[in-house]
Order: sequence, then C-alpha cells, then structure tokens
Amino acid sequence: MTEQLKTEGKFTYAEAGEGPAIIVLHGLMGALSNFGATFNHFSKNGYKVLIPELPLYSLPLIKTNVKNLASFLKDFMEFKGIDNAILLGNSLGGHIGLYFTKHYQDKVSALVLTGSSGLYEKAMGDSFPKRGNYEFIEEKTKDVFYDPAIATKELVDDVFKIVNDRNSVIRTLAIAKSAIRHNMANDLPDMKQPTCLIWGKQDSVTPPKVAEDFHKLLPDSDLFWIDKCGHAAMMERPEEFNSVLSKWLTDRNI
Repeated sequence: MTEQLKTEGKFTYAEAGEGPAIIVLHGLMGALSNFGATFNHFSKNGYKVLIPELPLYSLPLIKTNVKNLASFLKDFMEFKGIDNAILLGNSLGGHIGLYFTKHYQDKVSALVLTGSSGLYEKAMGDSFPKRGNYEFIEEKTKDVFYDPAIATKELVDDVFKIVNDRNSVIRTLAIAKSAIRHNMANDLPDMKQPTCLIWGKQDSVTPPKVAEDFHKLLPDSDLFWIDKCGHAAMMERPEEFNSVLSKWLTDRNI
C-alpha cells in the first residue's frame, strides 16, 4: 500500500473510494498494509476508506499516549472535512477509537473492533517483544497469529527494527503504560454506537474473554468469531473478515 500513501501537512495516509467514511486505526506493531484487503474491498463497495499513519514514534515523549493519539485522529478528521465516521481499529487502534468515541460521540457513527485493547491491561505489554536476538523476536511475532506463516520475514524484520531502536522502545512502553491508565471499562456502557466485534478464536494477545467483556459492556454490540485466527483477523483471514463486516454494515444500514 506504500504506493498509495500521500503526505499533506502533518498527515500521511491512504485514501480511496466514495461514500460513508471508514477510518482505519492500526495497532502498535501494525503496518498500514495489514489492512490492505479491507482497504481495497470497502473502497470498491460504497465507502470512502482512509488509513492515517499514527504518530506512534514521532510525538514528543510526554505526549506519546492514547489521549494525544485520539487528538491526532480528531485533527485528521477536521483536516479531511469529515464530520463523522465509522472507526475500525485493531489492537491499540481499537483503544484509540474507543477513547475518541468517549469524548466525541457525535463524530462516530459506528465502531468496528478486532483484537482491541482497552480492557485487558496486559495486552500491549505482553504482545510487545523485549529486545533480544532475531530468533526470539521471530518466535514472539509468530505467536500473534494462529498461522505462523503470516509472520513473513519482512514483518519480523520490521518488528526487530522497532524493538532494537531505543526511541521506538521508549515510546512503545509509554503507550503501553498509557493504555493501562486509560482502561475503558467504566466508559463502554455510555457508548451507544452500533459496534461490530470481530475476534479471532485463537487470539492469545486479547483472548476471547476480552471480546465477551466488550460485548457485555457495550450497549449495542454484535460479536462475531473467526476460527483458526489470532490477534489480527483482517490480516490473517481477510476474506472472512470482510464478509462478516460487509454483512453487518448492510444489516445495520450503516
């Protein structure tokens, strides 16, 4: 997807399609390309899909937290002239979407969460491999998926680079601590937006119990399971993920 990225002002993002806006929020280790199949499918089927690069490693350290990443999303929407959007988030991206929704309910028409953090405080700390040799990083990266083959050498190389860069490590830990501070459990009952929860049955980072807790706490949610799938359903089982989400959007008339 890198060839589709454009930079305008402080924003680098991919955009395609016409229709209601879907803004995709990637996770801590998540490249925009993880959402390639979702981006292509929905931009060709009646939606404007936007994926901004979140400034995970470029904000000042004191501002590297969930709150300021949600503020970045608000700035991005204002920059693009989007009054409200469907927010689709994986892992940390889901958490940013939830925090944004808490503060800007009128700007969110629906939520789509897959392997989201926000309830399970160990999610990011446990999924973030500590510095180590390449084989250790490779093993930890493969553990995120049901099918270890999804963790290509390119993906492992990207994670290895992040965890061996001091600047990235410090900011990743700052975000992880921020995520623990901003637990969303008490806020979820006030979020009335239709919410689609799509979860890998074998997610070891945010286990199925987390999805069930989201489902219980959110007033208007539907929970869908994808079997033989880990933490990144849109990446590991893209066709099934897109099919589930397409049907849900149609059924909910969103």
